[in-house]
Amino acid sequence: MALTLLGLAAAYLVGAIPVGLIVARLSGGGDLRRAGSGNIGATNVLRTLGRGPAIATLLGDVAKGALATALAAAAGEPGWAAPTGAVAAMVGNCWPVFLRFRGGKGMATGLGGFLVAAPVAVLPAAVAWLGVLALFRLVSLASLVAVVVLPAAAVLLGYPGATAWAALGAAAIVIVRHRQNLVRLRRGVEPRIGQRVG
Repeated sequence: MALTLLGLAAAYLVGAIPVGLIVARLSGGGDLRRAGSGNIGATNVLRTLGRGPAIATLLGDVAKGALATALAAAAGEPGWAAPTGAVAAMVGNCWPVFLRFRGGKGMATGLGGFLVAAPVAVLPAAVAWLGVLALFRLVSLASLVAVVVLPAAAVLLGYPGATAWAALGAAAIVIVRHRQNLVRLRRGVEPRIGQRVG
């Protein structure tokens, strides 16, 4: 049990690495928290710094989610350590100790985590994300639809209960972190992909 908890703590700390903030500073963009929407994720990097830094941020967040989940899986019990590690990485991304618990929204980190913990369930969620993004050009809406699809896919594809519950927890995190986006979506003022903010 102690080793499992250590693995989950490691997953949180890896998830807490502020990739977007690091990429922005290396790109000469300064403090990302004071630009655009103020979020440290790839979408805000795209709007404020462009495609290259955004791709680097996205890949970095996905990679840290996968690494964090692999660490948790290696240290914990088979069947539940990996999906729980994915959620721990998302918690780290959203509430990082390094940034006074003010982080991103968890999507890319969750993607990396569940690519390790439940790769087949990620496929329909990814298709849903791409479809909604293509139709509406709204990253937030695409993300919200995808995280609703993920736990349903985990259940329908026969993943263990721990994986389905973890996917549901991941969905709850993403929805909570998109509260302001939900308000803007209802008002019809949510920025579309490619639209600069601020």
